[in-house]
Amino acid sequence: MLSAKDLHGLMAMMPAFAKDNGGELGAADTVDVERLRSGLDRMIRDGANVIAAAGSFGEFHTLLPNEFETLVRAASDITKQRVPLFVGATSLNTREVIAKLKVVSQTKADGVLLGVPFYFPSSPGNAIRFYRDIAEMFPKLGIMIYHNPPLHNVKLHLGIMEQILKIPTVVAMKDSHRDPLEFVKLMEMTKGKMSVFCNQWQYYAFQPLGAPGFWSIDAWMGPWPQFALRDAMAKGDLAKAREISLELAPPYTGGAPNLSWRETGSKIGVKYAGYVDPGPLRPPFIEIPPEVDEAQKRTAERWKKLCDKYRTDAKVPA
Repeated sequence: MLSAKDLHGLMAMMPAFAKDNGGELGAADTVDVERLRSGLDRMIRDGANVIAAAGSFGEFHTLLPNEFETLVRAASDITKQRVPLFVGATSLNTREVIAKLKVVSQTKADGVLLGVPFYFPSSPGNAIRFYRDIAEMFPKLGIMIYHNPPLHNVKLHLGIMEQILKIPTVVAMKDSHRDPLEFVKLMEMTKGKMSVFCNQWQYYAFQPLGAPGFWSIDAWMGPWPQFALRDAMAKGDLAKAREISLELAPPYTGGAPNLSWRETGSKIGVKYAGYVDPGPLRPPFIEIPPEVDEAQKRTAERWKKLCDKYRTDAKVPA
């Protein structure tokens, strides 16, 4: 099993590559394995350090059980253990999580990206119990805690994390929901046991506080800016990292972002950017507001310019 020291750098949050009929209500086999093969292999060859599939951007919430199995098995076969692979199994209830993890455990995936079941808010006791139960049932799978309070309806505060960190197979965490002081306290608690991946926009500030890596969905528009950020921080070039971080941040438009279109709409931007072909969105995300489509076009064009700027600086990790 991987340990925290094996998990660092860019974690690319993978879309669930869809066939052309992926938006049809009657479609029941929408995972495009060839698009997946082309896109995932390119991301790994270009230099991503970790791959995470079937997260929120990874469309776990729109996949049928057979499609989830196709995605997981194909992703494992394509990755071929060249980099760590974590598969999302977050669901509405624990039994559904277990059904998914039975599939994951039959592959060579390294672990699971796992959030607390989220239809109703979980109590602290049930959140802790959930991770303990999964660890006991699947002792060979590394657990990456998926912490997303706005979507999972529970904040894994430090008291909860103190208990979760006692679980021996917890090796990592995807977390973008802590202020710097709370993050420092979390790092003191982990003592190197758990590798925390923050958001790409936080990495400049949080890497010196202990974050060994960052996650990104934007990398699927082209990972060169993320590679440049990763490498600048590794070299201690904080001025360069600050410049890149400001460029990675989306233009300020006022107001809070729509989480639905931030996650799902980003797949549209990936399509426009052309680094990979993720295919269409799946139901119910069919009616795309014109302003969302236009915003994703602008994002893709801006991103292609960033890729041109940073491509020559990127280095494939040893």
